[in-house]
Amino acid sequence: MYRWLLLILLVMLAGLQYRLWFGEANLRQVWQLEQQILEQQQVNQQLTERNKRLEAEVQDLKQGLTALEERARSEMGMIREGETFFQLIEPEPETSQR
Repeated sequence: MYRWLLLILLVMLAGLQYRLWFGEANLRQVWQLEQQILEQQQVNQQLTERNKRLEAEVQDLKQGLTALEERARSEMGMIREGETFFQLIEPEPETSQR
């Protein structure tokens, strides 16, 4: 009697172990999903920091003219009234002709 009970318990244990390691949502998949969650959290953190920087830039553009002026100067080449624009051109390297 006890042998049958022990045999049934061992078969049940083997079945549960099989499901744990090889069935749906097994441990390997759980570990992979946990790794993906960690990677996604890192990406989310980077994007959150980028969004904070962009939000600060938007607020600066809405409230202050210095950022707007700096952007107009660097991206559009604009100058203020009364300023003189100097453009320095690097000389081309001389090539020796024989």
